[in-house]
Parts: sequence; structure tokens; C-alpha cells
Amino acid sequence: MKVEVIPQARTLIAKPASGGTARLHGGLSRYAIYLFLVLLILLSGVAAPAFLSGQNLSNLVLQTVPLAIVVIGQALVIMTGGLDLSVASVMATAAVAGTCFGTGIGAVITTLVVSLAIGGVTGLVNGLLVTKRQVSPFLATLASMIVLQGLRFAWTKGAPSGGLPPILRVVGAATWHGIPVNLFVLIVVAALACFLVHFTLLGRRFMITGGNPVTARLLGYRVDTIIIGSYVLSGLLAAIAGVVLGGYAEIVDNQVGRGFELDSIVAAVIGGVALSGGRGTIPGALAGAAVLMLAANAVLLLGLPIQFQIVLKGIVIVLAAACYVRR
Repeated sequence: MKVEVIPQARTLIAKPASGGTARLHGGLSRYAIYLFLVLLILLSGVAAPAFLSGQNLSNLVLQTVPLAIVVIGQALVIMTGGLDLSVASVMATAAVAGTCFGTGIGAVITTLVVSLAIGGVTGLVNGLLVTKRQVSPFLATLASMIVLQGLRFAWTKGAPSGGLPPILRVVGAATWHGIPVNLFVLIVVAALACFLVHFTLLGRRFMITGGNPVTARLLGYRVDTIIIGSYVLSGLLAAIAGVVLGGYAEIVDNQVGRGFELDSIVAAVIGGVALSGGRGTIPGALAGAAVLMLAANAVLLLGLPIQFQIVLKGIVIVLAAACYVRR
């Protein structure tokens, strides 16, 4: 029996990509964010020589670390199929709470405990709303953001609330031999997060839960516990970032961390974390945060209006969305 293939059908038969081409495409997709980061650094150095000065690089790291810490927590939530809009409000609330306990060593310990408690409880509430009450992550975390904002404004009456203890201001703003102290905090947090996500069974369960919750349940995973844990970790990291950023700003007000909820999501997506969950890396998310901060820094060094940062952020969001759809 003779079988004929109609001409229209021939166009639907795609030739399989060669092994070398497939590996090349896979490598470019995997390392594109790092290549783009290096390219952005080189272009910024050429366009504005002051960019590569030690002082500017030190200031850039000081400003990037709080966002990078938040991005790690946001990436964990997105990997499990969620979203956390409360991180900026957690940052501001943790920073404001840190101004209430004096300046001694005891005050530092109390500040850290209270700040972490605020972040942990907020993350726990978010996780319970999402898993036990089936509230969408967007609405659950938006509600937490509004509640924290209302409590914070009721406490401070909208006025700056002072500064954090001196030791925490050193962590947030000081340098050691030209190296920002807060960078060491980021290194510790990032190392622990990388180990958790990429080298433990729990990290694998994060990915499987985000990629296909039904499969995760059939495998016997405690999906609700995993999702709640991701929100708790996001809240804790947001609290740490709030204390670090409050130490950098010295005078704490209700605007600490403003905009970080969207910036952290954009940075994570730029870094390859899939909004649908189940895929992403911590180093990639950190590279996405660095790209956002480098672009904003370059805008200022080139003498462009600061409002152009908002335009640039919108362009980056569109490009990130386009790349996500292509993937």
C-alpha cells in the first residue's frame, strides 16, 4: 500500500536539532543572564568611566544586597508556584520595629528576634491562607501587605521613627577594607539558600511541588507544608533585608523597601525563575537583582533624569515577560 504525504503536511515535519545545536541553545538559555550581566558591566564602564571606580562599586553593592536577600525569598515562593507581595511591607515593619528597643547589645538581640518574628508570622499567615483557605497568592499577600502597612502607620503616625542600634547600622552601611559589610550577610544567606535548593531533597521537592502539585501529592510529599515553608522563609529573609536596609538608610521611615515587591519578582523572572513554578536557580535570581541595580546605577551616572529609572524598569519587565513566553 502506497502512502503519500501531502505537500502541506511536509511543512509540519520539523527536522530534529543536532546534538551540538541543542547543547548550544541550552547553554545560551542557561547562562544568558550571566552573559548579559557581564555585558552590562562592560557597557556601563565604557559609557561612564566613574562606574568602575571603587567608591561607586562599593555603593552599588551596599544598595544591591537588600534587594538580593529579598529576591532569594521571592524566588523560593515562585518556585513553589506562589507569589509574595508582602515582602516590602515586612521590610518596613521589621525596620520600624527595630527602632523601639534602644542601642545596647540587648537591644540588638531584641531587634533581631522581633524582626524575624514579624517576618516569620507574616509568612506563616500567607502560607496558611494559600494552602488551607485556597486564597490566591496575589490576594493573600496583598492583604498582608495592607494590614502591615496600616499597623505601621498607626504606630508611627506616618513620621520617621528614628534609627536602628549602632551595630546594625554598621552592618547596613559600613565597609571593611573597601568591602561592604552587608555583602558578608548576603554571602551567608545565598550559600544556605543554594545548598537548600540545589543540594538537598527538600529543594527537589520545592521544584516538583511548583511544577506539578498533583504529582507531588501522589509521591507522598506534604505539599501544604512545603508551600507554607517557602512563605515563611520569604518572610524571614524580607525581615533580614529590612534590618540591613534600615541600617543603610540610618533614619527609618515607612518607605523602607518601597517597590521591592515588584523589583524582587522582576529580578527573579529575569534570572530564570519560572512564574508558573518548578524551575529556577538562586544564582540566576541574584544575577537578575544585580542587573536591575546596575541598570538603575548606570542611569544616574549617565546624567539621565531619575524618572528614567521607572521607564527602564518597565522596559525590563516587558523584555522579561517576552523571554518568559519564549521559554
